[in-house]
Amino acid sequence: MTAALIWLIIGIGLIVAEVLSGDFVLLMLGTGALAAAGAEAITGNIYIDVAVFAIVSTGMLGLVRPALKRRFLAGPGIKTNAEALVGSQAVAMSDVDSHGGQVKLAGEPWSARTLTEGDVIEAGTHVTVVEIQGATAVVSAAI
Repeated sequence: MTAALIWLIIGIGLIVAEVLSGDFVLLMLGTGALAAAGAEAITGNIYIDVAVFAIVSTGMLGLVRPALKRRFLAGPGIKTNAEALVGSQAVAMSDVDSHGGQVKLAGEPWSARTLTEGDVIEAGTHVTVVEIQGATAVVSAAI
């Protein structure tokens, strides 16, 4: 029964340590250790314990971890930062051409330029953000 307690402590320790790492590796190993603790309590054979630990941990790392990473770490495709501004509407605060200008985007003034060479967007015109290049919004006239 002592080996089962050791496996149990290792399993719980790995699962708790997962909180700090957030990569789902320690969680999979901790689950394998908990399964080994169960095998030890049932069989009392250390070789079976190690085999159960290896099989469960490997299976969890290969099958469960990728699904968890897709679900929780990658997110559902939520755009953040400058990526979230692409496609949004803005208002030209000054004339905007291919060399520069200013727009009011998300309540803040941004430096801007037009998407195509030679286009000039007059102040007060509604524009659509096509892309963000550094701190400059590339815009085109709103459709």
